[in-house]
Amino acid sequence: MSKAVRIEGRDAALSELATLLGDRFTTASAIREAHGRDESWHPVAMPDAVAFAETTEEVAAIIRICAAHDLPVIAFGAGTSLEGHVSAVHGGLSLDLTRMDRILEVNAEDLDVRVEAGVMRKALNEHLRDTGLFFPIDPGANATLGGMVATRASGTNAVRYGTMRENVLALTAVMADGSIVHTGTRARKSSAGYDLTRLLVGSEGTLGIVTEATLRLYGIPEAVRSGVVPFESIESAVDVVIETIQSGLPIARIEILDPLSIRACNAYSKLTLAEVPTLFVEFHGTEASVAEQAERFAAIASEHGAGSAEWASKAEDRTRLWEARHNAYYAALAFAPGKKGMVTDVCVPISRLAEAISGTLADLETSFLQAPIVGHVGDGNFHMLLLMDPSDPKDLGEATRLHDLMVARALSLGGTCTGEHGIGEGKIKFLETEHGAGVGVMRAIKQALDPKNIFNPGKIFSA
Repeated sequence: MSKAVRIEGRDAALSELATLLGDRFTTASAIREAHGRDESWHPVAMPDAVAFAETTEEVAAIIRICAAHDLPVIAFGAGTSLEGHVSAVHGGLSLDLTRMDRILEVNAEDLDVRVEAGVMRKALNEHLRDTGLFFPIDPGANATLGGMVATRASGTNAVRYGTMRENVLALTAVMADGSIVHTGTRARKSSAGYDLTRLLVGSEGTLGIVTEATLRLYGIPEAVRSGVVPFESIESAVDVVIETIQSGLPIARIEILDPLSIRACNAYSKLTLAEVPTLFVEFHGTEASVAEQAERFAAIASEHGAGSAEWASKAEDRTRLWEARHNAYYAALAFAPGKKGMVTDVCVPISRLAEAISGTLADLETSFLQAPIVGHVGDGNFHMLLLMDPSDPKDLGEATRLHDLMVARALSLGGTCTGEHGIGEGKIKFLETEHGAGVGVMRAIKQALDPKNIFNPGKIFSA
């Protein structure tokens, strides 16, 4: 297809979309720019236009127009992803789903809820508060639930409650030909055919546009106890994590922050924590069970030279601690004004966690870049936030070197190049190393479901 034909088709698609959507369609440069970026260091790649959909049927009509003219479509939620997921690297239409923000059905007796893709995580839990239920997946950012489905999000609670993969029961999605598909049911298990729900979860908007999701809910625990435990070394802290998990202690959250992360959090969140390797932990259950769990954890930590723990049972105190942890990314950026963050994550088997983190710290000791380390270490997942100037070739080159070393080490230890951020455009080069011939199978699925490659092209695969 010639360039002139492509441009003509694109103009025709945009004209039809403008007629369909009226003032919910725009080519304003400021809005296009806002929809061409996420929170990562990747450069802005603006779409040709932005559409604001309000129903599943409207999404289907939009996709049919785009498919007829080979116009790329990039689903957009809160824009909190970290690997360039929403950038329009081939132009096209940014399909904003944030107006699809209705909570459609709460089934308290069955512990599930049906929501539209644009519902925000915090808004859902606020809505559920009086039911005694909550949705536990907490990636830190106040993301849309559709975006969390697309990236297979997890976060601080994953060690107890799992990731989005384990907590999505059913989906409504629009496919590349504009057809509407319903995957899964509200039943807790099924052996009926291919698991299309799990296929779409984590597909990063490359196989279909998720418009509704049915999610698992959990009872709000009777008691919650959070603690901050300092250590003399990262190795000691990681050893405590490993022993805690291997002992079967039902911990809800267990996070690690290195001294640089603590220093940044102290400044940003007005804390006074000792600037040493630190574990943030939390237990859920009855008053008696959380007391027992905290006592058992304290005993394990003491055996590894832990300092005095600070415990918080009041909601406001717990919130202050966890907000500081969730804001570690912004704290690090504030710590180095003018820098961007190349934030990356890997995940390894728990038994290899100490080796993975220690190796990364050794790499950093020889580098001129600063890079705080934080992690959801209860499931072997940790992050390195490389503070650098992407316009400076020296900074970018060094950040890329450190990033690649971290990923290579994780793969050599039986891990993955990303535990929760996803591939996006930032980790394409690692996919084949990790999956080998499996990438060919993934490409075949993509070709079968999206033969014109209109859904988020340039993500997960280079072509």
